Amino acid sequence: MGIVREKSNTETVQRFISHDEEGLYIEVPFSVPEGVEQIKVVMEVSNDGVASSIIDLGVRDQNRVRGWSGGARKEFYIHQAKATPGYLHGAIEAGEWAVLLGSYKVAKPGCTVNVTIEYTLEQERWLIGDLHVHSVHSDGIFTLEENAGFAEKMGLDFIGLTDHNAASQNEAFPRDTNTLFIPGMELTTNKGHLNLFGAEDPVKDFRVSTMDELHSRLKEARDQGAYISFNHPYCRNTGWRWDWDFDYDWVEVWNGPWREENQNAVDWWHEQLVSGRRLVAVGGSDTHRPDPYVKHGMPANWVYSKSLTSTEILKSINKGHVVLSYSPQGPFINLTCGDRMVGELCEEKDDQVVLKVNDVQFSDIVKVISNEGNEQQVMVEEGLDTLELSWAIDNRTFYRVEVWRYFPQVKRRLMAALSNPIYFSNEGNLYKNKD
Repeated sequence: MGIVREKSNTETVQRFISHDEEGLYIEVPFSVPEGVEQIKVVMEVSNDGVASSIIDLGVRDQNRVRGWSGGARKEFYIHQAKATPGYLHGAIEAGEWAVLLGSYKVAKPGCTVNVTIEYTLEQERWLIGDLHVHSVHSDGIFTLEENAGFAEKMGLDFIGLTDHNAASQNEAFPRDTNTLFIPGMELTTNKGHLNLFGAEDPVKDFRVSTMDELHSRLKEARDQGAYISFNHPYCRNTGWRWDWDFDYDWVEVWNGPWREENQNAVDWWHEQLVSGRRLVAVGGSDTHRPDPYVKHGMPANWVYSKSLTSTEILKSINKGHVVLSYSPQGPFINLTCGDRMVGELCEEKDDQVVLKVNDVQFSDIVKVISNEGNEQQVMVEEGLDTLELSWAIDNRTFYRVEVWRYFPQVKRRLMAALSNPIYFSNEGNLYKNKD
């Protein structure tokens, strides 16, 4: 798929602890390089002779002790956004750290402790997640731990917590899972819904009865640092019935299984792009409870981010570095122009647009769409799992790509993948976007 996973560096330090050092706290220093996303430490104690030693484990950074597990653990990790219980997540600053060895009991012959430190470096790569998930903190039936388990089973890196008019989920989510939780809230009014991402408590009062109150709530969320997603605007039950002139960043064009309301949202989004607006498209499963069709990560958001943190993922989404697929298994659309990717502006008019679609199937239809409409439509031949195309810019203002697949369960073609656009600079073309 061309998906880059994290780079890791590993070093092992050996320390002999004599019986005379029993009862001491021994530091094993190590140097953390720049740009580290996670540190993992594994301790192995080798005893000389029959008698055994008990060595406790912890760590400090430049400012404080960041965690201590005593004799309960032989390994731990600290990530920017999560950590092993007993350890503090957060910024991993470059400089001297130290593994703390507590020599609680040391046999007469002493013991040798091998400490292996693995650094996972920040690196731009595609992460995958679901931006619309509910829990027992509103009208969902899954606990946060159950949501994390479903996400991990589906192969997701992150999920957005978007309980209706609630913020308690953002205080309660576990930080010792393999799934990153992005704090959020679905601002739920009687005339439409909006997801507020990145703020743990975006609004103090969710109630909205007028447009002035809506503007006020969104300003409050902005002041808390929230990104605003315009949810399922054409949903037959909870579509948008307020004025359309309000503050938001992204539009949720794909909500749950593909259906007519999603197509209407894509059509409206496309009109915005044609008008010269740069508007990011996102998706979300809107999972509440067990359902044969509504599942975590369906659709999935592929986000090109330098780290698995809420801050970086949300920044990347806001740049338009997002590709949607009907499931975490793809298809995956890689659309580039020179060194530019989806969401970006390509100013080199002589560059070719290059498309590579991975995990396609026989009879999939790949559509290349611009401000002029449907430019190309290619059916995937039998035996291919990757489709590659390239073409000239030809004075277009943007290109985007859709993949359509026949699903025998419903006996018709449905959207299987959707990219955000690459934009192009043309005379008289001034995009209305937020940097």
